Amino acid sequence: MTKSTSFKLALLTAALLALPVAQAAGMSKSDYQSTKTRIKADYTSDKAACGSQAGNAKDICIEEGKAKEKVALAELESTYSGKASDRNKVLVAKAESNYAVAKERCDDLTGNPKDVCVKEAKAVEVKALADAKLGKEIGEARKDAASDKRDANYKVAIEKCDALAGDAKSNCVASAKLTFGKT
Repeated sequence: MTKSTSFKLALLTAALLALPVAQAAGMSKSDYQSTKTRIKADYTSDKAACGSQAGNAKDICIEEGKAKEKVALAELESTYSGKASDRNKVLVAKAESNYAVAKERCDDLTGNPKDVCVKEAKAVEVKALADAKLGKEIGEARKDAASDKRDANYKVAIEKCDALAGDAKSNCVASAKLTFGKT
């Protein structure tokens, strides 16, 4: 197996460690707390399982446990809050965690192969962080576009109301305001 292939396999393994947490929308506070406690307990047991290993294998094992915990906590927070910013934090946590594990795997190498390994790991992280940033910007652009569309539709509805008079116009305007979230 080439070093590039083993590096890619290491990144894939690290990505697979990011197990999905509870995916239920509207998670209760007690579910959130119990899941958070379970994630912390899983990390403690994963770390304890690394105790039988030695050297860099132990360091890699511990880093994988940290990565798994970090991503799981970010996913939990995203699921609990439902915020787009927290979904973006999941992508950042995955990128940073994958980099940390990959960099730790590079410690087994020496000289130029180690330097290349670290640079490859950093390049993968930079690309993933750029994708996360792009996703954030696209999300903000979509939000702005939705707001612009809603405003345009509101103006059309109000213009249609202008053709009416009296109570019909008042009801039409009130309905438009309610429909398009205007006060």
